This record gives sequence, C-alpha cells and structure tokens, in this order.
Amino acid sequence: MSNQTPNSDTNLEANLENNLETSIQANLDANLETSLDTQFLVPVALEDRVEVKVLEDEMRSSYLKYAMSVIASRALPDVRDGLKPVHRRIIYVMDKMGLTPGAKFRKCAQVVGEVMGKYHPHGDSSIYNALARMGQDFSMRYMMVDPQGNFGSIDGDNPAAMRYTECRMTKATVLMTVDIDKDTVDFVDNYDGSMKEPKVLPALLPNLLINGQTGIAVGMATEVPPHNLGEVCEATIALIDNPDLTIEELMQWIKGPDLPTGATIYGKADILKAYQTGRGKCAVRSKATCSEKEIIITEIPYQVNKADLLIKIAELVKDKKIEGIKNIQDESSKEGIRIVVDCKREASPEVILNQLYKLTDLQVNQHFNLVALVNDGRQPKLLNLKEILVEFINHRYEVVTRRTYFDLKKTEAELHILEGLKLALDFIDEVVGLIRKSANKEEAKATLIARFQLSDLQANAILMMRLQTLTSMDKAKIEDERMAKISLIADLNEILNNPAVKQTLVAKEIQDACDKLSDKRQTEIVEASLDNYNKEDFIEAEEVLVQLTNSQYVKVLPTTTFRQQGRGGKGVSSFDPKDEDWVKSAFICNSHDYIYAFTNFGRVFKTRVFELPSGSRTGRGQNLVNYLDFQQGENVSTILAISKEQEQDKDGYLVFATEDGTVKKTALSEFQNIRTSGIRAINIEEGNSLVGVVYSVSDNDKVVLSANNGKTVIFDRTALRPLGRTAMGVRGINLGLGDKLISVQLSDFEFGEEPLEEDKTTKDTEFPIDEITTDKKYPALLVISEYGFGKHTYLSEFRKTARGAKGVKTLNMTKKTGRPVVVQIITEQEENLMLTTKNGTTISINLANINQTGRSTQGVKTIKLADGDELMTGSVS
Repeated sequence: MSNQTPNSDTNLEANLENNLETSIQANLDANLETSLDTQFLVPVALEDRVEVKVLEDEMRSSYLKYAMSVIASRALPDVRDGLKPVHRRIIYVMDKMGLTPGAKFRKCAQVVGEVMGKYHPHGDSSIYNALARMGQDFSMRYMMVDPQGNFGSIDGDNPAAMRYTECRMTKATVLMTVDIDKDTVDFVDNYDGSMKEPKVLPALLPNLLINGQTGIAVGMATEVPPHNLGEVCEATIALIDNPDLTIEELMQWIKGPDLPTGATIYGKADILKAYQTGRGKCAVRSKATCSEKEIIITEIPYQVNKADLLIKIAELVKDKKIEGIKNIQDESSKEGIRIVVDCKREASPEVILNQLYKLTDLQVNQHFNLVALVNDGRQPKLLNLKEILVEFINHRYEVVTRRTYFDLKKTEAELHILEGLKLALDFIDEVVGLIRKSANKEEAKATLIARFQLSDLQANAILMMRLQTLTSMDKAKIEDERMAKISLIADLNEILNNPAVKQTLVAKEIQDACDKLSDKRQTEIVEASLDNYNKEDFIEAEEVLVQLTNSQYVKVLPTTTFRQQGRGGKGVSSFDPKDEDWVKSAFICNSHDYIYAFTNFGRVFKTRVFELPSGSRTGRGQNLVNYLDFQQGENVSTILAISKEQEQDKDGYLVFATEDGTVKKTALSEFQNIRTSGIRAINIEEGNSLVGVVYSVSDNDKVVLSANNGKTVIFDRTALRPLGRTAMGVRGINLGLGDKLISVQLSDFEFGEEPLEEDKTTKDTEFPIDEITTDKKYPALLVISEYGFGKHTYLSEFRKTARGAKGVKTLNMTKKTGRPVVVQIITEQEENLMLTTKNGTTISINLANINQTGRSTQGVKTIKLADGDELMTGSVS
C-alpha cells in the first residue's frame, strides 16, 4: 500500500531537482550568462503588494516545475507498468467501456473522445497516434490494441482517420488492468477534479521490458527495447525465487532484445554491458540471403522505415556510390517483408550486401537508455536490468497485498452476515415471534439487536430473509458458505502474514500469464560483436571445390554436389561456358582455408575460402575483380590453399615454379602481412608465367616438377636455398623449345639407392626398374592427358635427378592421349578425383578405378569427352 507522507513528497522533489541539476544548469548558464553578472529584479503584482524576485531564481524555479511536469506527466514511463500517462489512460478507458477481447469493436474516435474529455487534456491527434501505435505489430512486440482497419504501415503510412478505424483490448491488455477494481492501485483526481483515474495499472506483466518504450523529456530521455515475454517472465520468476541473482545470471533467460521486426543482433557482451549500466548499444542487422544474382532481404531492423530504406538504396545506386545493382523490387505482403535486389552479371551479391550494411539502415545500432519513473512514479532514474525487474516484483507484491486486504475485508463482511443468519436460524421460532410482536421494522430491528447482540447489518439481513431460507437445504447451504468463508479468510491471512506464500502466489500468477501469451523469439542473437566479428565462427568447415576460369571468374561448390561415377563416365556440368571462357584451375580444400592468389604481375593477394562466392553447379561464379584490388591488366595465374595450421607454422616455405622451369623457395612468414592491395611475391620476366606454388614444411620434401612433354624431375628441397620475395629463382627443369612446365608438387617419400643423374644435357636414359627399387607402394604420380587418358605410377619407379635435369619419362604420349595436363601426387588415403573440361563438365572418379601402370604406359580412358572438348584441370581429395 502507498504510505507517502508530505515529508517524503518533499524528498522526492528534492531528488528530482538533483537529478535534473546538471542538464538544467547547462541550459540556464547559456540563457542567463548576462544576468549572472547583473541580477535583474522583477516586480510581480500579487494582490495589493509587490514581491521582488531574482530573475535567475524565478527562471530556475519555473523551469524545474515545467521539467517535472513533462517528465512525470507526459514523456517517461512508470517502471511498474511501463506506460506513459496517455497509454495508461487509453487502456483504462477501454477497460471501463468493456472493450474486452471478446467484445465488439468500437470506433477509435469514441475511445479517443472519452480519453480526451475525461482524463487527457491534450489534442485528439496525439491520443490517436498513441492508440494507433499500440495496434501496430511492427511497433509493439505484444500489441495492446486489437486493431480493425488501417493502422498504418512499416513504410511510414499514417493510420486512417479515427472515424474509420475500430479497436478493442488484447489479451495482454486485459492482464494490465486485472484486479484494478480491488483497490490494488491509488487513484487520483483527473485534470478538472470531476473524477478519478489510476496513477498506475496493476500490470500482471513486466510491460516496460516486453514492449519497450521511447521518450524525450526535459534534460533526459528513455529508450527501452522490446523483449520476449516468455524470457522476461522466466527471469522474473527466477529472481523471485533467488533475489541474489546477478545480471549476468539473469541473461540465462533474457538473451537480449526481441524486436517485432526480427533481424539479428550482434554482440552479447554489448548487451550485458547495457543491462549492467542502463546505457549502451548493440548492432542490429537485417536478415538477407545471397544467391548468384540477387539479394533477398526478409527482415529489417526495428523502427526502420522500409520505404525510406528503398529510397536510400536507389539514391546510392543513382549517385554510383554502390555499383552492380540492376533493380530493386519490394515484394512485401501480409506474410512478411521481402525485398529483392537484382545484381548485375559481373557484380558480387555478397560485396553489395556488405556495402548496403555500411551505407544504409539495413544495419543500425539499437540503443539502451533504461530511464523510468520510480518511487511512486515521481522520480526519474537510470536503471539496470535487475533493478527494473525488482521494481516490477515489488509492485506485484504491493498489488497482491492490497488485493488480499480488499478480499479479506469483503469476505469478513460476508461472514459477519452469515453468522447473523446462522444465529437466526438456530433460534428461528423466537426470532419469528419477536418480529411478529413488533409494531414496525425499526422496533423489530432494535428488539433483535438487544436480544441476540447483533450488529445493525446482521439485523437488517435477518429481517430481509425469505421463508425459503427456513428449509433444511438452504440452512445447509448457508452453513457450507459460512465454512468456505472461514477457510478463505484463513488463506488470505496466510498470504498477508507469510512472505513465502505471497512470493509463491506472485510467481504463479506471472507463470500463468506467461503460459497464455509467450511465443518464440523473433530476433536472433549472435554472441560476437560486429566490431570483432569473426565470420569463421559461423561458417561450417567442409570440403569444397574451388574453380577459377580463364576470365577470372571464381566460385566455391561443396564436393557433395558431384556424385561419384565410374571410370569413363560423362560427368556433370559444373560450369556454363560463355564468351570462350573455360575452367583454368580447380582444386579441393577446406572452407576455412586461406587462399593465396598469385597474379601474372608476380603479386599475391590473401583471402579466405568462405569469403569467395558460392555458386550454383552450372553457374559461372563472380569475377575476382570484386574481391581483389587488381591493377590494369592484372589477373590471377595460380591459387594456393593454406590451412590455418600451415599458416601458423614458422618453418613453412612456399616453392614457386614458372612455365620456363624456374623455381624458387621463400619462407611463408614473409607473406603473413599481405595488404588488401597485394604485395610482391616473385619477379617474373615478360612472356613467362607462374605455374604453381606449393607449401613445404620439411627438408625431407622432394620437389616434383612435371612438364607437358611427359617428363618429370625429382630433387631434394634442400637443393633450393631460401630467396626473398622479390627474387626470380633458379633453373628447376631443362625444357626444350615449345615445352612448358605444368605442375609443381612436393612429396616426402624416400628414394632407393640409385645413382644421381649428373648429366643435364644428355638424352634421358631408361634405367631398369629393378635397378632402382623394388618397393612398390604409395605415394604415386597421377597423370591425366588432355584427351582424358589417365594412370598412376608409384614414385618409387622414378629416380632422383639433379635440379635442372631434363627429367625422366612420365607418360607415353601419342596423338590418342595428347599432352599431360594434370599431374598430381596421390596417397592411398586419397579416394576421389575431380576433373573439369574446357566446356565446364566436371566428373568425380574413385581413384580405385584408375589402374596403376609403369612410367612409359598410356593409361586408360578416365572421362568421355564431347567432340571438340578437352581436359583442362583436375584435383584429388
């Protein structure tokens, strides 16, 4: 119950003045700078005397009164019911009009008229705007008004005139006014003193949190985001059971704001800080998905105007601040928001979406400023999450206490009457006799009071008894009702006298309300903040195929896209060739790997596999120019995938190889800090090009170089001394006119005791295999020719050569086989070969279907090529 005294009122005003002192002083100092030096005296005529006042003091006093009026009577919500006065009056009027959820709708104009005429002496437009907002599902997480008609839209359209729209209460609104007629809250005079209105509603729900609130007062403001009802109620019940819970522990239930328009909130640490201090912000991002040519937006941040958002995007496209957008379509309906952004063929939807996040309200900050009125709604205070819940719980304790007192008094009065009736029935003959002998009602009443020591109420009740009450059934009914009242009084006294019982009752009522109205969370919470957002945490690590075309188009596909086929199968299309483009490079890696892209200018760029665009099986992908900062005429020659573990190994080296047979070894540590504009990786002469780059971590590694003339050289990595990034390298293989290197690889297998080839100029001599080694085991060298012939040969069948040798035979080349195009080392653990043709056909083959043969054989048919098609690249996983 309220126990405010004049002294406490004075203290509250003093506290408010202290809270406003800082902001008011700033305004006064600016406005009264001159008057502080010269104190103007203002004569004020009051009746027949003159009162002298200092202008500064008068302005300060008047400003404080105005500020208090705005704060307490207009702009800030009460922490107990989460409502401003206008919202509270609207709900109270609807309750008095009987506009329950099952009642007929009534014109909004009638409700507005009642509110304005009886309780809210302001314009009807402000009242109607407040009412309409309470009926907007994009503004309220749990609507307080059940709307019928046009109540506005998320595009900023105004509601229809109040003479056209209708309304009634929702189930949530009913729970705000429950038991209001049981003296649960204080009532005060309305603006003209003609009737009473509630200072606060009983509020069975913690409405300040579940629906949030915004407001601007004098010198202060409030911004409380909406939350999920189920989460808030569960946290409230947990706090009732354990008042020592910390804010961090309360976040086991309250994950963060739950916005009516959904979207995604980033930064759980930011939310915790805001809950602990009462102030803060977190990033809110629209939900969008990217396909190969379009962006589909399905949820936007809270309080963002969709129409203004679309206009802003269009302006950015017009001003060429965002390029690559072809068209924007708003396909939103009653089912939800759907904005489709069509992208140009050469544009990257992922890049455009990130630009939209940066330049538009597709990403905004949700601010927290948890200011509300406390101390009977008279003092503004910055609250943390726990303080808001504690204030609501204390309010519910007071409501239950006052309701229990009300029910107790009513029940005691009813029992008092029943006790009198029981006494009369016990002495019914005497009672009837006394009444018959009395001259009138007053004499009978006085006689009964004197004879049986009855109260005035009991005597009146006996005189009003009907004859049917004398039946044995009605006598038993009165006795049962009397015993029920006695039991109820005991229960009510238990609630008042036992805090544990009251606590259990409050928690149960909140739980019942939660069971009726709770729903699923609409806003997703991501723990990482966008300030230190790590996309890797949200990307599944999986095996993927990366394809790069001759025209610099790249895409990433899960390897599960391609089912395995037998040797000689036709494969399935993984690329739709256009404009004489073809697949230049394809390899299998992990989606979390780093991608090192080496260009024809000898520079290197670095990105992550998951940053590259994912495409459809037959799609072309996106041009690398959207991801890498190329110079004029620059393009990617080769791509290398480096795992996170390899990236962190300090002993790792990169081995480079160019078409003319030049090789170079450079420490990977020299490539750790690669700028977005790229850095120099190797010097390449004009007419030469980079064939490949491989990663090496051991001095036991052997460098395996294979050329399109069917020859391979194998020498120790130690034959290469480390060189800097800008060095050109040394001779790795001796090539003839028209020949070129096509593959550089590493293997740590061990050679037998065969002689080292010293002569680099003499014709290659075939050594008998048994003179080299008889250990036939993996690793093996897989060779696939341009016309689809393939085989694998154990590396133990090859002899070691010196660096710069012509090499030993790898494939028996004929017109039927063509030149080798894929040369790759395989191990017995590897099972799958992915081949891609010039026309974009990709086939997945089990390596068990490709025979092991000697070095000088042709191999077997691995893929059936269409006329004019030829094999371009391949990769093993």
